[in-house]
Order: sequence, then structure tokens, then C-alpha cells
Amino acid sequence: MYGKTISYAVNGIDANSITVEADVKGGLAKFTIVGLPSNSVRESRERVTSAIKNCGYKFLAYNYTINLAPADLKKEGVALDLPTAIAILAASSQISDSKLSDYALVGELSLDGILRPIRGILPIATAARKDKIKGLIVPTENAEEAAIIDGLNVYSANHLSDVTDIIEGITSPDPVVVDRKQIFDSLNLNSIDMFDVKGQFHVKRALEVAAAGGHNILMIGPPGSGKTMLARRLPTILPTMALREALETTKIHSVAGLTGNRNSIITERPFRSPHHTISDVALIGGGSYPKPGEVSLSHNGVLFLDELPEFKKAVLEVLRQPLEDGVVTISRATQSLEFPAKFMLVASMNPCPCGYFGSHVVGRSCNCTIGMVQKYRSRLSGPLLDRIDIHIEVPSVNYSDLSALPSGEKSCDIKQRVNSCRSVQMNRFEDKGIFANSQMNSKLIRKYCQIDGKGQNLLKTAIEQMGLSARAYDRILKLSRTIADLEESEPILEHHISEAVQYRNLDRKFWE
Repeated sequence: MYGKTISYAVNGIDANSITVEADVKGGLAKFTIVGLPSNSVRESRERVTSAIKNCGYKFLAYNYTINLAPADLKKEGVALDLPTAIAILAASSQISDSKLSDYALVGELSLDGILRPIRGILPIATAARKDKIKGLIVPTENAEEAAIIDGLNVYSANHLSDVTDIIEGITSPDPVVVDRKQIFDSLNLNSIDMFDVKGQFHVKRALEVAAAGGHNILMIGPPGSGKTMLARRLPTILPTMALREALETTKIHSVAGLTGNRNSIITERPFRSPHHTISDVALIGGGSYPKPGEVSLSHNGVLFLDELPEFKKAVLEVLRQPLEDGVVTISRATQSLEFPAKFMLVASMNPCPCGYFGSHVVGRSCNCTIGMVQKYRSRLSGPLLDRIDIHIEVPSVNYSDLSALPSGEKSCDIKQRVNSCRSVQMNRFEDKGIFANSQMNSKLIRKYCQIDGKGQNLLKTAIEQMGLSARAYDRILKLSRTIADLEESEPILEHHISEAVQYRNLDRKFWE
């Protein structure tokens, strides 16, 4: 006796179609699962056996063989519980198999037959639509997230018996429908605002430039100057997420198990702030069954590294590939996976171990030796700093700013300018495969960053007299292009160069 169902298994951040075959025959009582199952898949035999019995179906002492095809693809997770149970019921002629090919099934089974939610439902729904599956049956807790994918009929079920009723035509539930616009409107509510920050107007301007051009930024200042407060408000001025970006981001969070009924779709740009004790695997992703790390969870958002020199050097060095390529490649003996990782790196650090190097505040003078300062700063390698466009100093806030009422622009006003600036860049790079000025290569810099004679003279003076490094040259041109775009100016003018130079003048002060 033979039964077959269709299901999906998540591999990286994508899902692969899995055919679950059940063969039931007489002989020695046995339950075997083949097709490279993980431990969690092997353990499904206990859950499936109990669920079938507790739902009133028969589970006789036969020889059960479950094949998960394709056999050369590793299967991990608990999503195959439901299709395995249904395949066994079909093979033992306890339910009709005439409509099984119309549905794909995913879900974890409890011992009493209740369906529990699974991870990675969004990539599964995306793959099901691509395969033109007529209907996808999922646990109720996953239904709203799966229904975000347009062009796919999603049916929710609470119990194994609900699934058998749908398959045999006893019940005909309506597909789950969600209002994407309403979800976006209800979730796009920021409780923090750039208006909350007192003083630090030049840093707010630097963050606006960074947001407009997708530039990485490093803030250097003493403790209590507001570096973390500013960084946490950066997502409030980043460009509005498009539906494509929201689905990409949700897919990664779904695989990591960070979505649910309350946040079935990610509509706000992620802000990830890992502790400095994080391991390189947790930051970059990996494991025996590779999962996305913090850099991928920051995709289309912000990765904030507070107290940058406190991170282990090996951890910081693994950032170089995602900062350069926008993807993380994780290789194993049997497979190689890619996780997207296009994020803005925002980092903060003290200028020295005690934090008060160069401070003019009374009672807060630096007591670090030159050797201590050099050792502290040497924890950051040149190649890593080379990938950070803006270095900005964040001084202590004076009393007059602290005691005054909040002033400056609100996040919504800044965000409006950033959106306009990004629209210009999207049109400029429409056929180039990039979306922001920070991603320009040398060829595009030469094409789009032409400067006049006065600008050339100013840039020459900055490079020669201020001791700026060679790597600062391209960064200044990219920043100048973004500043000009914010002013809706096609040519790059002298004052654009001047502002860009000030975002690199800490090269000499802190790194030489």
C-alpha cells in the first residue's frame, strides 16, 4: 500500500519541494525514515504515531517506510510531520488520496494531533506559489504570514482531523486573506524620534547623509555623548521599505523563527544590536544546519555595533565579505548557501580606553598612556575602516543643550528628504544593479562624481595638507555625490566637497 504527499523543507532562506512517500506492508513491525533526515525529522515517527492513534485512526503493527525525496537533500525541522501522517493515512486507505496532489502540507504535530507552527513559512509559501500549487495547508498560527504571498491559496488548520476533512472534501474552508496595506499602516509606527536628541546637530546631519546614500558610519565620542541614542533613531529616517524589501526581510526572520501573528511581515527596517561578546558564527551565520546570523537579520536595515573595539578581532574581520558583497557565503562539505546581508553598518566607540581622550570637560581628562590608546585603536584593522565611509566625532553635550527643550527636525521631515534622495539614486542606477551611492565602483565614481576646478583644488588641499589617506579619496567623492543629491543638485559643487571632507578628517586625528 502506497501514499504520497507534497511538502517543503527550508534550505538556507529558500524552500525546496519534498515528496513524502509512505509504503505500508506486512511483516515485522517497523518504522523507517530514509532520505537524509535530521534528528528532528527522525523523531517525527513518535509524534506521527501518537497523533494518528489519538485522532481515532488505526496504526497497525506493519512495516512503515517513509521516503523523503529528493534523497540527496538534507531534511531538517518539524514541518514534515503533517505530510508524513497524511501519507500514512492514504497508504493505509483510511483517507482518500484523490485530491492529495492539489495540496502541499506543512506543520508540526503534537501527540494529540494539534498542529503547531513552524519556522520558515514565508519561503515555503513563496516556493509553493512558484510551483503553482493549488492550495497550501498550514497551522493556523502560520496562516497570516503565508497568505502575504499573492497568488497562493492558503488554508489554515488547527488539528490533523481538520486537514483530513479538507482533503476528503468534508469541509471547504475559504482561503486566508490578509490586507497588506493595513498591516503596513498598523506596524509602521515608530515610538522614537530624532527630535528627542538634544544638541548634536552636526551628527544628525551626518546620519541624514548616511541614510540618504546608504553609507556606513562610525561615531567616536566619550561615554554619555548620545552615540547609542542617535544610532537607535537612524531607522526612523531610513527610506520607506518597499514590499519587495519587506518580503525579503520577513523571509530571513521567518527562517530564524522571529515572526508570528503579531509581526507576520516586517515593515520597519531591522535594527540589530548584538553584544560585543558575540561569536563569529552568531554574527555571520552558520551551524551544522546553516542559519542566518545577525548580519543577515540586519538585511535592508541597520547593524549597530556598540563599543566596536571591544568585539573580538576575528569577529570583526568576518564582516569584510558582507560589507563588500552584500551576501554571506557559508560552505559545508555537501552544500554552499548564500544569505543576503545588505545592511548599513553603524558603529560607535570611545576615543581611548577611559573614553576621555581630547576631552575639554573639567574633571574628565584622559589618564591613558599613548601605548594604551594605540593598542585600543589598533583593534580595528585598516580593511574594516576602509569600508566605513563616515567617521564623525560626537562630543559631550553641554549644559545649555541639556537644559533646553528638544529642538531640531522630526524624523518624518528628515525621512522625506531621504526618500527623495534615494529616488534620484534609484533612477540613476536603474540598470546598474545597485541602489545607493555607497555601492558605486571606481567606474561609476568617474562617471557620476565629476567635480569642477574649485572642487578639485579643495580636494587636493584636503588630501595633501590634512594628511587624508588614499582610501579617503573615493569615500569623499561618494559622500559629495550624496550631499549634492540631497540638495537636488546634479553638479557636485565646492561646498559639497567641503562637507564631505569633514566626515573624513578624523582619519588623521584618530588613526595616525
